[in-house]
Amino acid sequence: MLKRRALVCGAAASLAMPTLAARSATVKHAKKKMAEGGYAAFLAGVRREALQKGLSASIVDAALALSVQPNEKVLKADRHQPEFTLTWAQYKDRVITTKKITDGQAAVAQRANLLAQISAQFGVDKGAIAGIWGLESAYGTKMGTYHVVDSLATLAYDGRRSAFFRAELFKALHILNQGDIAPAAMLGSYAGAMGQPQFMPSAYERYATSFPEGGRRNIWTNEADVFASIANYLAKCGWHAGAPWGEPVRLPDTVTQAQVGRSVVKPVSYWASMGVRPVLGGQFANAGLDAAIIRPDGAGGEAYLVYHNFNVIRRYNPSDFYALGVGLLGSAVV
Repeated sequence: MLKRRALVCGAAASLAMPTLAARSATVKHAKKKMAEGGYAAFLAGVRREALQKGLSASIVDAALALSVQPNEKVLKADRHQPEFTLTWAQYKDRVITTKKITDGQAAVAQRANLLAQISAQFGVDKGAIAGIWGLESAYGTKMGTYHVVDSLATLAYDGRRSAFFRAELFKALHILNQGDIAPAAMLGSYAGAMGQPQFMPSAYERYATSFPEGGRRNIWTNEADVFASIANYLAKCGWHAGAPWGEPVRLPDTVTQAQVGRSVVKPVSYWASMGVRPVLGGQFANAGLDAAIIRPDGAGGEAYLVYHNFNVIRRYNPSDFYALGVGLLGSAVV
């Protein structure tokens, strides 16, 4: 994805580029840490606290052994996040490519029965599951190669949002203590987002699940658990079973940009009376629902009628672009 974030339903936490003030604070924090004994002393403190919390010494030692010094690649990635100023049209061209669609169609076809079972159990559309799977990990082929404990320990030590990353580090150690995954196999992004759904440890603890229930939760290599965990996330964030996420529409010139937006929620019949029409033609199939209209690139750009489930997808990642990408990709591959 273009921008990483922590996954917590309704309260996504951005890991955006630090301000100059934050960078200055990071330098001061690093100097303070060095004065306190450096990284080894920091890890020793983490170990003491972990053992006080009742975590296994052997698990904690195996995990912390993966991080003998701050990971420079993690720090470089964190401090040099590119600033993207893409339009919706550019973003769409970048993330919903012909290859992404054809790869997705093949991947979904091979897993059709599994997706159908999980969709039915959680009441979440399989297109949404597949769309998130595709955007987050390219259908399980790209999930990051960083050791999560190493990344989180580095970022907790470094100082920029150290409290946040320290809390995530202890949650990662708790997950390891439960035995769901071995320390060396807990892989993810430079910022600690894990597995194919790219869950931060806090999101993993809240939403990760096994399928069938009762086993270890493996969001790295077990696709049933991956799909079930994504579905569980959406279900717990309020997904309405059987309802759509949205659809492309045509707006007449009489509907201005000031009259649309996610906060302008009206019955579909209202929008129809304003001259809004489905791009595919005919009448709206969901005339009884409430919806908003978004036009990400402003007047003259593409317009979409979006329903409640669009906002649920946004709770996975609070971006209109992302939610549209998930919806459109899911619709194209299922």
